[in-house]
Amino acid sequence: MSSLVEEEEAFEHTLLVVREVSVYKIPPRTTSGGYKCGEWLQSDKIWSGRLRVVSCGDRCEIRLEDPATGELFAACFVLPGQRESAVETVLDSSRYFVLRIEDGRGKHAFVGLGFNERNEAFDFNVALSDHEKYVKREQEKETAGAGGDDSSGGGEIDIHPAVNRRLKEGETIRINVKNKPSAGSGMLSSAATKPKTGMLLAQPAGAAGKLRSPLPPPPNDPAAARMNSGHNAGIRAPKESTKRNNDPFSDLSAIKVRLSNWCLTLSILFSTMEN
Repeated sequence: MSSLVEEEEAFEHTLLVVREVSVYKIPPRTTSGGYKCGEWLQSDKIWSGRLRVVSCGDRCEIRLEDPATGELFAACFVLPGQRESAVETVLDSSRYFVLRIEDGRGKHAFVGLGFNERNEAFDFNVALSDHEKYVKREQEKETAGAGGDDSSGGGEIDIHPAVNRRLKEGETIRINVKNKPSAGSGMLSSAATKPKTGMLLAQPAGAAGKLRSPLPPPPNDPAAARMNSGHNAGIRAPKESTKRNNDPFSDLSAIKVRLSNWCLTLSILFSTMEN
């Protein structure tokens, strides 16, 4: 028995410590609705001291201890799935609870538990919830382990030897490779070989032999004058104009004829006046 107790104590884990709480003697519950801390009198306070929430395997213990000596005043045992019956909240406050305490000999009683601060009451609820989550995880692990053992023990694993696919001595592999056509195939090749007839515009029917002459250059364009002089250099001028331009005295003979005619006219005019 002593070894079992030592093992139990070795697995204890403290979840919460509150330095000071109050314990009240509460009247019997008159209705099934729940307890109200407003009905508790200040004179009903029977004890004050330290509270510890301890996790012992799948059981959670709420221990009320003397802060100086550590002597146990009362304990509330919260078994898996029985939190609501062991710890009950009151209807009119979040700082007060009703605990079901036991003396270890089968007798139990209900007492009121009060915290001085709301944060302490909140931490008390969180510690109880953490213990429930821990118990649930452990149960899931055990269930998964049991299921794995059943599946491994009931079935047999057939292990086939690895197939040796290496070539034996003297064996060869023949690979037939088809020759690729020289001409390209596919959309790119067809697009490259296809003549681009759609890009050329057809000439009109009557404009095959007709070429439109360019516009004449402006009259004072020196570049056009040089081009015309170059083009006209190979064209021969008429003989008369060539001779006329080459004879420097052609104009003088005409003037001489005119002068002689004028002198004759003057002489006739003077002779007439003398008569």
